[in-house]
Amino acid sequence: MNRALPQEVLDQIELEHQHFAAAPQAFFEAWKRGARIAGAEWFGDGTREGLQRATTKWDLRPNLLMLNDALGVLSSGQRMFLSAMVSFYNAREGGAMFKRCGFEGLSDLGGLDLERRKVIADLTLNYNGW
Repeated sequence: MNRALPQEVLDQIELEHQHFAAAPQAFFEAWKRGARIAGAEWFGDGTREGLQRATTKWDLRPNLLMLNDALGVLSSGQRMFLSAMVSFYNAREGGAMFKRCGFEGLSDLGGLDLERRKVIADLTLNYNGW
């Protein structure tokens, strides 16, 4: 017996396919927005020109050594935002940064302003691995 899937199931499958096909570019756009907000100095070659020229997430890898060195002098909001971004690049490094800063869970992201929350939400929604 050949039974077709209900139309709503097929529609959901198609929506998910479209979303995940577009996710890598959407992730990059959110990542670049986040790098612009946080400051070009923390990503890629550390310059605004490098940020402008970036065409992939690889062009904007976080500078982990510099970030870890500066963690103690950044504001609480900067530390939280940068730690969250780093956690998409490297979960272990991002988790260690969160721990060093005293952040315990996702509810701590409630301390971010709307612009930064939207970046983290878009990164989460479109994450497809680094």
